[in-house]
Amino acid sequence: MRFVCDCCNDITKQTHLSLFSGIGGLDLAAEWAGFTTVGQCEFADYPTKVLEKHWPDVPRWRDVRTLTKESFYERTGLRTVDVISGGFPCQPFSVAGKQKGKGDDRYLWPEMLRVIRELRPRCVVGENVSGLVRIALAGILSELQGVGYEARAYSSAAWDVGGLHKGERIFIVAAANDGRAAVRRNTQLPADGGTERRGGRHGGGAEKPDLWKRWEVEPRPYGVAHGIPNRVDRLKCLGNAVVPQQAYPIFRALKEGLDRWA
Repeated sequence: MRFVCDCCNDITKQTHLSLFSGIGGLDLAAEWAGFTTVGQCEFADYPTKVLEKHWPDVPRWRDVRTLTKESFYERTGLRTVDVISGGFPCQPFSVAGKQKGKGDDRYLWPEMLRVIRELRPRCVVGENVSGLVRIALAGILSELQGVGYEARAYSSAAWDVGGLHKGERIFIVAAANDGRAAVRRNTQLPADGGTERRGGRHGGGAEKPDLWKRWEVEPRPYGVAHGIPNRVDRLKCLGNAVVPQQAYPIFRALKEGLDRWA
C-alpha cells in the first residue's frame, strides 16, 4: 500500500524519514519543528508497536537493508526527502559494551550512509552516544563529505533540557553541498543544546521539571514500575531513546533554513 502524502504539492511542508527510529524520539522532535514524517525504520518488536500506535499511517521498514530508493518510492510516492535522521545502533561505541566500532556486527552506519546516498536528502541528522567521538566520528564526517555533504557534530545532554539524567548525546548535522547549499547559509544552529520545549500532536510543552524532585520510593522488593505491562521493554526503550527536547533545536534550525531557502 502506498502512503499518500500531500507534501509533494506543498513546498511549505518539509518531509522527514527516520532510520533506527526506536520509540520515535527524533520523529517527535522533527514534528515539533514542523516536519512531516513520511517513513520509519525499526527492527525491534516493542518499539515498532509504539511507532504503530503514534504513527499508524506512516510506511515502516523493519530492516534498514530493505529500505532502498525503489522501495521508498513504491511505498511513499516520493523520490527524496528533506531530512533523514537516525540514531544508528550505539553498541559499537557505548562504554556499556566492548566498543569494537567497525568490528561490531551492529555497526550499521554504512547502511544509513547508503540510504543517504540513494535518496539525497537536503539535510541529515545523526545521533549516538558520546563514545562515538573517540571511535568513529572523524570517519563518519569524512564519509559524509565524500558523498557531498558538509557535516558538523554537536554535543547535548538531557539534563541541559530538563531531563533527570545526564544522557549526553552526539548529534551529526549535515547539509548537501550541491545547488541546495543555500540551506547551509540560511541555517543558524544553536550554540548549545537549547532549553526551549515545544508541544506537538503527541504531547510536549511541559514545564521544566524540578531536577531535585523524584518519584516516591516503591515498597521493596518490587522496585520501580512494578506491575506495569511490558516493564522491561519500556525501560529498555526509554534508556535507549533520545530525549526529543535535545534534538528539537536542531530540527527547528533546519526547518527555518529550509523555509528561507524555499
